[in-house]
Amino acid sequence: MPKIKTSRTKRPPEGWDDIEPKLQEFEAKMREAENEPHEDKRKSQSTWKITQIHHQRSRYVHDLFYKRKAISRELYDYLLKHRYADANLIAKWKKPGYEKLCCLQCIQATDTNYGTTCICRVPKSQLEEGRVVECTKCGCRGCSSKD
Repeated sequence: MPKIKTSRTKRPPEGWDDIEPKLQEFEAKMREAENEPHEDKRKSQSTWKITQIHHQRSRYVHDLFYKRKAISRELYDYLLKHRYADANLIAKWKKPGYEKLCCLQCIQATDTNYGTTCICRVPKSQLEEGRVVECTKCGCRGCSSKD
C-alpha cells in the first residue's frame, strides 16, 4: 500500500514576521502589474513592470542579508527556496562588474542580434552624448557598474 502524503508545512524561520509585510507589498504590486492592461504597449513593454518589481524584491532580500545583515542565513535560504528572491540574479550581483545588473536577460548573448550583451550594459560614458538608452527586454536605462 502506498504511503499517504500529508502536508507538513514548515514554519518560516525567525525574523519572517519582520519582513513579511514588505514582501506582501511586493506581491500586491506584482499582481497589479500582471493585471495592468497592455493594449497600447509594444509586446516587450508589457513585461517591463513585472521585471522591475522582481528586481526590487530580489534587491530587498539581497540588501537585508548582505548589506544590513538584518536576517539570518536560515531565513535567507528560506526566501530563496520559496522564490521570494532570484538566487541566480543575486549570485551575479556578488561578482565584480555586475553589482547593478537589472535582469539576467541583459547578459545573455544568445538573445541579441550581434551576439553581445544588451545596450543597457554599456557605460554611459561610452555612448553618444545625449543618447537615451532603453533596454528592449526590461526597460532598464543603464545597469553598467562603471556609470
